[in-house]
Amino acid sequence: MLQPMRILLTGFEPFGGQSLNPSWEVARALHGVWVAGAQVTALQLPCVFAQALATLQQALADVPDIVLALGQAEGRCDFSVERVAINVLDARIPDNAGQQPIDIPVSAGGPAAYFSTLPIKSLVLGLKAAGFPASVSPSAGSFVCNQVFYALQHTLAGRGVHSGFVHLPLLPEQAAQWPGPALPSWPVGLQIAGVQQALALLVAHRQQGLGDVAWGDGALN
Repeated sequence: MLQPMRILLTGFEPFGGQSLNPSWEVARALHGVWVAGAQVTALQLPCVFAQALATLQQALADVPDIVLALGQAEGRCDFSVERVAINVLDARIPDNAGQQPIDIPVSAGGPAAYFSTLPIKSLVLGLKAAGFPASVSPSAGSFVCNQVFYALQHTLAGRGVHSGFVHLPLLPEQAAQWPGPALPSWPVGLQIAGVQQALALLVAHRQQGLGDVAWGDGALN
C-alpha cells in the first residue's frame, strides 16, 4: 500500500517588532490539513540566524515529499515564488536575537547559489489561473528567509524532494501600522486559500511522476 504524500510547510515567527507574520498564520492554519491526498505538517521557524537551521534540519530528518517554505516580504503585492537562494547572509536589520551578520556565507565552501526545485513558472501560471496574483521573484533577499531557503536546497539536493520558497504580502493588520507610505496587504483567508492552491498544484505535479526537478526545469518550467 502506497504511503500518502507528505508536505512540510514552514513559516516564521514575527520579527522586526511585529506581532504577526503572515507566513506562520498561513502555515499553522493548514497544519494537519489534507490537500489533494497529501497531509500537511506546519513548522514554525525562529527568525534567528543561529537557531533557524537547527529547527529546519530536525524536521527534514524524516524526509518529506514536498517542502514549501513561506516568508513575509513587506511591499510585495502577490505570491512571490522565489527562483534562487544565495550563499550569503547580509542582514538589513537585526534578527530576533539582535544579531546582524554582514557578508557571511550561509555554508562555508558551499555553492554560490541553489535554484528552487519547484516548477516555479507552472506554479505561477496555476495560481494566476485560480485567481491569485503571483510572479517569479529573482531574489529571496539575504535575511533569514534566504538562509532557510539555501539550507533547505543544500540539505535536500539530489534527494528527490520538491522544495522551494514563497514570499507572502503583509496582512492588513500589519500594513495599517506600518510607518511611511501605504503597503499592499492581503487578508489571511485569501493567503491561506492561495497557499492551499499552490500545494494542490505541487501535489499534482509530483503525481504526474516527474520525480526530482533539475535546476533548469525548476527555474524555467
